[in-house]
Amino acid sequence: QVQLVESGGGLVQAGGSLRLSCVASGRAFSSYVMAWFRQAPGKEREFVAVARGTPAYTRYADSVKGRFTISRDNAKSTVYLQMNSLKPEDTADYYCAAIRMGSIIVTTPRGYDYWGQGTQVTVSS
Repeated sequence: QVQLVESGGGLVQAGGSLRLSCVASGRAFSSYVMAWFRQAPGKEREFVAVARGTPAYTRYADSVKGRFTISRDNAKSTVYLQMNSLKPEDTADYYCAAIRMGSIIVTTPRGYDYWGQGTQVTVSS
């Protein structure tokens, strides 16, 4: 079983920054494909960013490209999401997701095996 725990959410003003963290259990974190999704009230869960360790690869949703950065620290079994220039439309519950033993980049929620409980991000105008 892979357990994911998100943290770092909170309230921030538009234009501000926030960094989310997701700590994963397991000894083979470096082989996991790690991703961030978000879901606003009344909206579908949508892809935000994904990072693969081997081979190294990152991909972002068009809505956050240039503002958000995903990174991972395999030694700490942690994936991060640095969010800059935040907008009110970024307000959502943010979820960490993982594919164990994965190498294919997946941007749909149904493609992920494990999920965290989520962390709330609220951006005020």
